Amino acid sequence: MVCLTPAAAALLLLVVVLAAAVSALPAINVTTMAFEDGYAPLFGHGNILRSADHRTVSLLLDRSTGSGFISSSMYQHGFFSASIKLPSDYTAGVVVAFYASNGDVFEKRHDELDFEFLGNIRGKPWRVQTNVYGNGSVGRGREERYVLPFDPTTEFHRYSILWTPAAVAFYVDDVPVREVRQSAAMGGDFPSKPMSVYATVWDASTWATAGGRYRVNYRYGPFVASFTDLALLGCRVDGPIQQTTAERCAAAAEALRASDVAVMTVEKQQAMRRFRERNMVYSYCYDTLRYPAAFPECDVVESERRRFKDTGHLRFALRRRMSPRRSHGRAASRDRVRELKKRAADM
Repeated sequence: MVCLTPAAAALLLLVVVLAAAVSALPAINVTTMAFEDGYAPLFGHGNILRSADHRTVSLLLDRSTGSGFISSSMYQHGFFSASIKLPSDYTAGVVVAFYASNGDVFEKRHDELDFEFLGNIRGKPWRVQTNVYGNGSVGRGREERYVLPFDPTTEFHRYSILWTPAAVAFYVDDVPVREVRQSAAMGGDFPSKPMSVYATVWDASTWATAGGRYRVNYRYGPFVASFTDLALLGCRVDGPIQQTTAERCAAAAEALRASDVAVMTVEKQQAMRRFRERNMVYSYCYDTLRYPAAFPECDVVESERRRFKDTGHLRFALRRRMSPRRSHGRAASRDRVRELKKRAADM
């Protein structure tokens, strides 16, 4: 039996309490679906590979095309979620996106909620960008960018978008990383019209990595992004969108707003603050060169503002939290594609 001094016992108790606080957030439990129960191919059909049970979908980007899929219905508010594993090795210029949009229906006044995963040169981490557009407000992009506290290429991690009449929230695994609350000051900039859900992988060489300095190098392709644990929760809107949509979906929206995933508890707020302090590397709220007047939803924190340049970028780069990617990633990517194609052929 080990006897602890009072000081050591107090320290051990503190460690236990802190560990409990870190793991205090409940897991997000939602019903997942097979691909065809909620989605359909969008483009690059030959580069979309499904697992034998149709619950995992891999999107490929090669020299010929990227690929993507779209939800079979539009949704008036909802919770949209997928576990994603990103391409490894040299991924400069590659963008993987999981997002909600109605750009195909409302071309000049569309809404959009984005997770954009921005590839990088070998040895540099993937960066994750979130964005919120409302009513065609593309000239007022609300980008925030983060590095992740894990390697998103080695295993699946869940990324979720929550959209209610009151707020938009982005989750990484069970942790909220960003919340934008609706307000009268935001006006039409807050998304309000039914949206479809998309997943895509594509060549964004002109801007994605160092402003286009590093382009996609197809010698490292094909680039494979895999999606599983697909979840779509919300009021489905099928057929022509009518003025009664909001009224018909009001009850479902209120139920979603009151659900466990939507209630921003103190524990969630604390976890979100920790994530942002440790991982956020750009925020439009601190980009005074681009936006001299602060956005109404921005809660500018002076201690946080001092950490960012007037361009909105973090003054000091975050330390790398994962081991460097290895040069065998190209061969591993090709082996993974061969295995996925073999599984598809055996169906």
